[in-house]
Amino acid sequence: MIKKSLFEEVTRFDSSRTIFGRGRYWTTAYLVDGLLVDTGCAFSAEELVQTLRGESLRGIFNTHSHEDHIGANGILQQEYPNLAIVAHPLALPVMKNPRGTQPLQPYRRIMWGWPEPSIGQPVEDGQLIETEHYQFQVLYTPGHSPDHCCLYEPDRGWLFTGDLFVGGQDRALRIDYDIWQIIESLKRVAELPLSRLFPGSARVRDNPNQELAAKIAYLEETGDKVLNLHAKGMSARAIAKTIFGAPIFIEFFTLGHFSRLGLVNSYLLNDPQLD
Repeated sequence: MIKKSLFEEVTRFDSSRTIFGRGRYWTTAYLVDGLLVDTGCAFSAEELVQTLRGESLRGIFNTHSHEDHIGANGILQQEYPNLAIVAHPLALPVMKNPRGTQPLQPYRRIMWGWPEPSIGQPVEDGQLIETEHYQFQVLYTPGHSPDHCCLYEPDRGWLFTGDLFVGGQDRALRIDYDIWQIIESLKRVAELPLSRLFPGSARVRDNPNQELAAKIAYLEETGDKVLNLHAKGMSARAIAKTIFGAPIFIEFFTLGHFSRLGLVNSYLLNDPQLD
């Protein structure tokens, strides 16, 4: 399922797998001046290709290599043989061999599926990607994944954040995320003068600096609580229950791969003060 919407010069494509006539677990791609930022999931790849017919597609930028952001890479590269795909250097082996390098838990296979292989080129931190009318700056923003990047257009104040920022107050985290790196990456982009934020899912934000600051404050305050309770001898499981309350649906659906305990352990295991 694909939903299309416009934000001035930016076209947004929300995509998901359709189950019983409804889209589930949406992810988002953006087309701006011929550059496609992310490509959604494998289950909506064919529909995205159809939707993009007639558009001027000159390249793809992947914010990271998770399956719900590179899902149409391979099919689009088959459709447009000269189409350049660029991403963080660490993302390229995953894009080339998704099944061999990025095992998917059952919920990920159900909701987003296996992407077709694609061939990408590396981008460096600070590198400029030029389109006909804009210059986008690549910003390395690890934490959600080691290969995560954001894309910033300074003249317009646009920031494409992938999954670095989708809003809300996190009560759970995947076990392979690094919460302290996420906080540092959020701080990096929060220093930029921003007019509009385009996330990898959830709503587009206008003048988002205040929301970014609030997210950083929440995550840091939560980290202080976790570390203080741990210093008093409380276990990670007890901390998760004390701070975040009862189990939440996503823990059951992901079989614990995304959980309150994962968030607590990320604060504890990746604490920079222990380095």
